Amino acid sequence: MKIAIEGCAHGELERIYETLQGIEKERNIKVDLLLCCGDFQSTRNVTDLQTMAVPRKYLDMCTFYKYYSGELVAPILTIFIGGNHEASNYLQELPYGGWVAPNIYYLGYAGVVTVNGIRIAGISGIYKGHDFLRGHHEFPPYTEKTCRSVYHVRQLEVFRLKQLSGEVDIFMSHDWPRGIQEYGNKAQLLRFKPHFAEDIESGQLGSRPLEELLKAVQPTYWFAAHLHCKFAALVPHNRNFRNKPLDADDSSSSSSSDSEGENEDKDGSSIQQEPVAMPFTKFLALDKCLPKRRFLQVLDIPTSESTEGKLTLEYDAEWLSILRTTNHLISVKDTNYYLPGKKAGSIEERCNFTPTAEELSHIRSKFKSLKVPQNFCRTVPAFDPVEEHNYKQMHIEQANAQLNPQCVEFCTILGIDDPLCLAMLANGKDLPPTGSILESSAEPELKHSPKEVPVEESCTFPEPLATPPKRKLNLSLPAPTAAAEPDRNVIDLPDEVDEEPAPPLNDSDDSKIEESTVNISICGSPNLKKLKRRNQSIYQAEDDD
Repeated sequence: MKIAIEGCAHGELERIYETLQGIEKERNIKVDLLLCCGDFQSTRNVTDLQTMAVPRKYLDMCTFYKYYSGELVAPILTIFIGGNHEASNYLQELPYGGWVAPNIYYLGYAGVVTVNGIRIAGISGIYKGHDFLRGHHEFPPYTEKTCRSVYHVRQLEVFRLKQLSGEVDIFMSHDWPRGIQEYGNKAQLLRFKPHFAEDIESGQLGSRPLEELLKAVQPTYWFAAHLHCKFAALVPHNRNFRNKPLDADDSSSSSSSDSEGENEDKDGSSIQQEPVAMPFTKFLALDKCLPKRRFLQVLDIPTSESTEGKLTLEYDAEWLSILRTTNHLISVKDTNYYLPGKKAGSIEERCNFTPTAEELSHIRSKFKSLKVPQNFCRTVPAFDPVEEHNYKQMHIEQANAQLNPQCVEFCTILGIDDPLCLAMLANGKDLPPTGSILESSAEPELKHSPKEVPVEESCTFPEPLATPPKRKLNLSLPAPTAAAEPDRNVIDLPDEVDEEPAPPLNDSDDSKIEESTVNISICGSPNLKKLKRRNQSIYQAEDDD
């Protein structure tokens, strides 16, 4: 399956789809799926725009509203997570995920889905230590403070993701995991972003909770954005760290640690064991969607299921069970609280929510099919560029909270709570109404692929480290015992050409893992249609958050 990865979209949805369609035509390939790593900016109208945490003079509708209204239809299935520049009121209506427009799916605060056999997990937002231990207390209309805290990662989502067992093919985040720079070309990263040096030295570059998730989930691929540069890394793992179901046979864990060297047979004789290859995570961060930036990547990921027909988006049964069994852990207070752990005096409290076979069976009995229903509906009017062309000069208040029919249906079936409802009730507010379904007279219309197609570049991941890096950070992962198997799914495309070349991903003399990805960057090709720089001034400096 060919999967396109986008860094920070910053509202340039129409351009991203046009670029992908142009690549398909030029290279005679079919991109099946698009994943966006945050700053998606799903603003439906000018009211949504008021909840974005950017200075007012930089508020721009961009193009998502066309897909919400039905003027345009996303040409491929698109899955995204939230970042720190979002229509927070709209995304908060879908805490467990849902369709924000036809064929465009949001993973929620955190989520796990499968697409034709590929398991995709993700977490939205960015990490701020002062909000991490708090509950989801925010609700629209936001204050200046809650307009920012609403997209800060909370401990509950991290705790839930740590309960996953089995293989995760792709993990998506907006932040980088802390310490990831030690597993790639750090010297070149610092040449490109020299101001990262201080944060690296103090252990502040990246997210500590994501560092923990990287060790716990051990996905095959991890994609991120936020720091506005392209960076690849290859992280080795301890294969015994990953969770197993509660009813799994634990007897294998003691022997697995002896998978290398010699073990003793029952008669005391020694048996020579073959070395076991260390599992790896291929990490790739991508840039923001602007000219001459490396913001888009195409991978060919093998799947056991056919992709000839329409893709099938399905819920993950294990994740649904985790949501149900941890529902009592939801907090909506603006104070710190603590989740269950293995502590003296609390041994009767459950702290491991990796589902049992019985719990998984209960989930399957509640859902006749795990296929995500096509239940998108419009609940607010879409932006009208004719009537509201001067919206930047208008004074517009934030809208009050409302409930999304998708979330109401999901919570009812699974028997869980909507954090937005709980937050409203906890603050003495009346429950918001469920959004009324609006009909749109606009006929879906797809734009044609652009005539000009940007040139492309392959991406390589760094050589596995011979020994774990010596550093102050807390990502102590052992060295690989054998070299990683190279990917064979190669799309060989020409090198990128920039008017002002950015540093390459790796030094030319580095050893490479065989390429499995393709970089697509809008650059200085003489025939290329220029990308409007409407968002560029917002993001020239690093974000406050």
